[in-house]
Amino acid sequence: GPPLFRPKKKDRVLVIIPAYNEVQSICGVVDELRENYPQLDYLVVTDGSSDGTAELCAERGYHLLRLPVNLGLGGCFQAGMKYACRKGYDYAVQFDGDGQHRPEYILPMLRKMQEGYDLVLGSRFLLDRETERQELSSLSGRKLQENEMHGMRSLGSLLIRCAIRLTTGVTVTDPTCGLRMYSRRLIDDFANKLNYAPEPDTISFLIKNGARTAEVPVRVADRESGQSYLRPVRAAAYMLKMLT
Repeated sequence: GPPLFRPKKKDRVLVIIPAYNEVQSICGVVDELRENYPQLDYLVVTDGSSDGTAELCAERGYHLLRLPVNLGLGGCFQAGMKYACRKGYDYAVQFDGDGQHRPEYILPMLRKMQEGYDLVLGSRFLLDRETERQELSSLSGRKLQENEMHGMRSLGSLLIRCAIRLTTGVTVTDPTCGLRMYSRRLIDDFANKLNYAPEPDTISFLIKNGARTAEVPVRVADRESGQSYLRPVRAAAYMLKMLT
């Protein structure tokens, strides 16, 4: 397995995994964390799932917070942050239950956090350009189709990037990447003060309120099922929300 990086004794990290109907992918996600990153704690928050996700997690003895009804990503994530706050965690990570997020990026995010940041965002756009070129040259037809989809997502991302830049003066290269790490101060804010979903416009709000923000390069695996949450229409709505 990967080398074991042990966070400083005092630094306790909770990986919050919101899961709504992720029965096909949740075991792969949690088992990888448990086997390869035992120094990180995790919590699966099942959001009123109807496909047996909660039952499967309970059966396998996972650390589980079961929400009896569907609260959506905002309420689900906030429940995880309340748990992190109550249990005194120093850092919390927002981590997808669908297999897209890779756990090997959590420790580089933590190292970045320890430089004195409040919010560290994963960015798919900070990667080595040469690797990108090599990948593009070996694209198959299926990949080209995916790239068109990625183009649509990139348009949404660009709109939000511009809005964050306009409202805060800060450049965030990949505001729609859901892999994020929050400091103790932000855990407390999400648990007790903010009624905000962990959406792109929230990044703008947090920066405006003094959250020191950094990004680290990440790769995101292909989504196993379902569809992208962000569409250009939705992105435009976020943009308007930030600018008004």
